[in-house]
Amino acid sequence: MTGADDAGDDLTHTDEEGNVQMVDVGSKPDATRRAVAAGEIRLDPSTVEAVRNNEIGKGDVLATARVGAVQAVKHTWETIPMCHQIPITNVDTEFDVREDRVLLEVAVETTGKTGCEMEALSGVTTGLNVVWDMVKAAEKDDDGQYPGTRIENVRVVAKEKRELA
Repeated sequence: MTGADDAGDDLTHTDEEGNVQMVDVGSKPDATRRAVAAGEIRLDPSTVEAVRNNEIGKGDVLATARVGAVQAVKHTWETIPMCHQIPITNVDTEFDVREDRVLLEVAVETTGKTGCEMEALSGVTTGLNVVWDMVKAAEKDDDGQYPGTRIENVRVVAKEKRELA
């Protein structure tokens, strides 16, 4: 482990008795914050072509994934323990459809006392899961498995914080 724990400081998500607790951010100043996360889903090239041509039987894959990503951003505090509910001021989603994969980048903005990295990551992972759900019939092999389908490279690519004047 690295960070405050190495210096012997108190744990931030655990009290003296070992009980989990949410970090108190009440005394922190408000700031405008932005986080960008990205990831990708590897797919068979024929599936990607079907996505590109809107030929997936369930409907518009990218439009549905965009809605899922935004919903996940808004509900992150309900799914990640100790994550604060924050006011989301903007969510941008950008898809890049390549030959054998779909890349997704989610940018989240807020004004408040804590960052929005978890919201951006939740948007990416859920958006990519929605893509998988929408294309799974096209991705299954003869045994009903997904040997080449995988979500990977999920990461935070940018984090910004600007104190309010």
